[in-house]
Amino acid sequence: MSKVIFLTDHTASRAAQLPQSALPPPGQPAQDKFARPMRDLRISVTDRCNFRCTYCMPREVFDGNYAFMPHSAMLSFEEITRVARLGVQLGVQKIRLTGGEPLLRKNIEILIGMLAELRTPEGRPLELTLTTNGTLLGRKAAALKQAGLTRVTVSLDALDAEMFARLSDSTFTPDDVLRGIDAAAEAGLAPVKVNMVVRRGLNDDQIVPMARHFRHTGHVLRFIEYMDVGNTNGWNLQEVVPSDEVLRSISEQYPLRALDAEVMGRVAERWAYTDGGGEIGVISSVTHAFCSGCTRARLSPEGKIFLCLFASQGHDLRTLLRSGADDEQVARAMAGIWAQRDDRYSELRGRGVPIVPQGERKVEMSYIGG
Repeated sequence: MSKVIFLTDHTASRAAQLPQSALPPPGQPAQDKFARPMRDLRISVTDRCNFRCTYCMPREVFDGNYAFMPHSAMLSFEEITRVARLGVQLGVQKIRLTGGEPLLRKNIEILIGMLAELRTPEGRPLELTLTTNGTLLGRKAAALKQAGLTRVTVSLDALDAEMFARLSDSTFTPDDVLRGIDAAAEAGLAPVKVNMVVRRGLNDDQIVPMARHFRHTGHVLRFIEYMDVGNTNGWNLQEVVPSDEVLRSISEQYPLRALDAEVMGRVAERWAYTDGGGEIGVISSVTHAFCSGCTRARLSPEGKIFLCLFASQGHDLRTLLRSGADDEQVARAMAGIWAQRDDRYSELRGRGVPIVPQGERKVEMSYIGG
């Protein structure tokens, strides 16, 4: 049974309230209220980005006057690794580094090297991945691979240069991203997954060109339904292109067949080209919610644990980490946080159930990662 413990924060002179649970037996994962295991830890290492994508960091909000997080507020690499190590004891098998743009975090390859040394209770290395916009991969890919990164996921919403500039609100081009993808593949960070967020009336005409471009490349293109993450992107259900529609558009040109996938932990539904041209994926958080199989915990840059991409509040681990708590206290707090988890935002949204309490605001994607 969970209970609440009070731990004094000597650095901030205030108390932190975190639930605490008994640790699961060795080799068994912590479970939430719906028996979902903790399997994935997504770690946001910065809230900064060199893009101003309209669905994530619109410039009218994240302008030159926006106050980003100071470096002193962010978890150190040692603190991140400690949380990750304790997460592995609780069942984590996969770590994804996100942002903002994670490659803007100075010396991130050092962090990757530290995380690459972690092992599961059975002695297996973790799957260690990173999501990026790709613009810095040309200079970073080899070092990331050498440090121990397993593979990368690259965001690319259009191949058309004018459309790309409009969506990313940056001076970069699709060719910059494609060169990053090539560099990642050459370094051995493969298969590269390429994520495209599809919005009706904006870039939905890029669906088939993107599919055509990445067929027979060995990369896995994934189409993501436009989601209502955060509060600043002006989300409108009318701009959502259902994944079923995406699949129909592609299969008219290049026939597809469904691939089997595990339900627990599944994010993308996998489809293969019948002619052997590779595979694609669709991520359908709006029209086919996959909350029942969600196994992801999220760590923000300054050390808050969030239990859902659409959450409005996190749980402050940094205060605990910097208050002198030992590993068992931190691990029991992490287990307690997970044990109280009952998040299923997308399922409830699909039923028309009010989700975010009045007066609260959802966390922004640029802060917690996609």
